[in-house]
Amino acid sequence: MHSGRSVSEPLSADIPGRDAAWSLVCEHTPSESLRRHMLAVEAAMRHYARKLDEDEELWGAIGLLHDFDYERFPDEHPQAGEPILAEHGWPDDVRRTILSHASYSGVPRDTQVAKALHACDEITGLIIATALVRPDRDLRGVKPSSVRKKWKNRAFAAGVDREEVEAAAGEFNVALDEHIAFVLEAMQSRAEALGLAGDGHSTNG
Repeated sequence: MHSGRSVSEPLSADIPGRDAAWSLVCEHTPSESLRRHMLAVEAAMRHYARKLDEDEELWGAIGLLHDFDYERFPDEHPQAGEPILAEHGWPDDVRRTILSHASYSGVPRDTQVAKALHACDEITGLIIATALVRPDRDLRGVKPSSVRKKWKNRAFAAGVDREEVEAAAGEFNVALDEHIAFVLEAMQSRAEALGLAGDGHSTNG
């Protein structure tokens, strides 16, 4: 995987912060499952940021916020969220990165962080679904091979676009199996916050 920063890589260090991001998520997203998805993407983005020596708080905030407007504005997402983020002090490069994760927005994924967000987005759904069908619903017991097996069953978590996930991993320059294992590892570190620790924990941010 390339770790070099592209010339147009977002450099914003002065961002509102994780608490502000989570507050926006909670304000706009009552759905626990959608909150869980955003927490999962946040975990994956933070894990990649540490690996690539990038700004973990910046990458994590982008992952946490990327779908915050979806429940209220499903037909206008993510464009509807852009002015809300601006109003709350989130800088232009953060907003552009979030816009870029939806291909129909027309915003190019021309930075490493944008490619990472796209790559981490849908694969988290397959990993969560794999955990939820376990008798113990414990994400920590899921193995990469289990996710790969579910990947091959197109009827399982059918809403996960396998072709898009594979293409996104390729654009991010990471092998699919490596990507699955890495994102799974990131999510397992947040199993309790994701409500997938097998003991009744629910999403708490």
